[in-house]
Amino acid sequence: MAASSSTILCNASESDPCRDDSAAFLLKLVAIASILLSGAAGVSVPLIGRNRRFLQTDGSLFVTAKAFAAGVILATGFVHMLAGGTEALKNPCLPEFPWSKFPFPGFFAMVAALITLLVDFMGTQYYERKQEREADDDQLQGLVVPLVGEGECNVEKVFGEEDSGGIHIVGIHAHAAHHRHSHPHGHGSCDGHSKIDIGHGHGHGHVHGGLELGSSARHVVVSQVLELGIVSHSIIIGISLGVSQSPCTIRPLIAALSFHQFFEGFALGGCISQAQFRNKSATIMACFFALTTPIGIGIGTAVASSFNSHSVGALVTEGVLDSLSAGILVYMALVDLIAADFLSKRMSCNFRLQIVSYLMLFLGAGLMSSLAIWA
Repeated sequence: MAASSSTILCNASESDPCRDDSAAFLLKLVAIASILLSGAAGVSVPLIGRNRRFLQTDGSLFVTAKAFAAGVILATGFVHMLAGGTEALKNPCLPEFPWSKFPFPGFFAMVAALITLLVDFMGTQYYERKQEREADDDQLQGLVVPLVGEGECNVEKVFGEEDSGGIHIVGIHAHAAHHRHSHPHGHGSCDGHSKIDIGHGHGHGHVHGGLELGSSARHVVVSQVLELGIVSHSIIIGISLGVSQSPCTIRPLIAALSFHQFFEGFALGGCISQAQFRNKSATIMACFFALTTPIGIGIGTAVASSFNSHSVGALVTEGVLDSLSAGILVYMALVDLIAADFLSKRMSCNFRLQIVSYLMLFLGAGLMSSLAIWA
C-alpha cells in the first residue's frame, strides 16, 4: 500500500491541500515585483555609494556590510542550496541505484568548488597579463608623463612605475598615500607596510604598483565568477517558486528571497564597484543580476501546469543544479569574500573593525539560516 501511494505521488503533479492556482498566480506577480526591487536596490547601493564618502569601498561601513552579505551567501550555499540538493537527490521517487549508493550532493558541490577555483585562477592570470600588456603599450606610446612639478623626483616616479604603466600612476600614489595615513606609526607591521620596501628607499610606489595591478585583476574575476554563481542559483530558485501552485509555499518565499536577493546584490555590487568597471558594464551586470530570479519565476509560471516536481528528470535536475550552485557559493563566500577581507592587513590592524565585521558575518549567516524554518 505504501509503495502504491508513493507511485501515485511520483507520477502525479503537485497535490497540496493549500493549492489555489489563481491566488498563487497573484502572489507570483507580487514576488516578481518584490524580488526585482530588492535585487536592484541591493546591487545599486554600492555602485551609487562608491561616489559617496560613507559607502566607498575602502570605508569601514562598506567592509562590515559586505561581511554581513558574505554571511548571507555562505548560509545560502550550505543551508539552502546544499540542503535542497540533498533533499531532491534522496527523494524516494528516484531509483535506488545509483542515487542511494553514493553521496552525490556533496560530490557535486565539491566538483563545483574545484572548477570555480580553476576558473578563478585562470581568469586572474588572464586579466593580470592583459593589464600588463596594456600598461607596456601605454609606456611605448609615451603616455608616462611627469605628474607634478617636483623637480628631479618626477624621474624617480616614472622609473618606479615602469612595470605598471602611466595609466596607473595616480591610483598607485593615492593607494600608497592611503596606506601611509591609514596605519599610524607605532603598530609594528601596520605602520605603512614599510617592511615590504627593504632596500628601496623610494620603491614604495613600485611595490604597490604590482600589488594594485594584481588586485584590480582579482576584483574583475571575483565579480564575474560571483555573478555566475549567483545567477545560476537565482534561476533555479526562481523556477522553483514559479512552478509552485501553493500560496502557503509562496508567501514565506517572497520574504525570504527578497531578503536574500538584497544582500546577495549588495555583495555583488561591492565586487563590481571594487573592480572599477565602466558605468555601462557595471549597469549591465547589475541589471542581469536583478532580472534573473524574476525571469526564473516567469519560466516556472509558464510551465507550472505541465510540470511534475516529483518526476525523475525534475528531481535529478533540481538536485544536481542545487548542489553545483552550493559549491560555487560556498567557495566564493569563503575564499573571495570572507578570506579576502578578514585575512587582509587592514583588518588585522584594526581591532574594532575585526569585532564588528565578525559580528556582522555571524549575524548574516544566522539570519539567512533561520529563514530555512519557513522557506
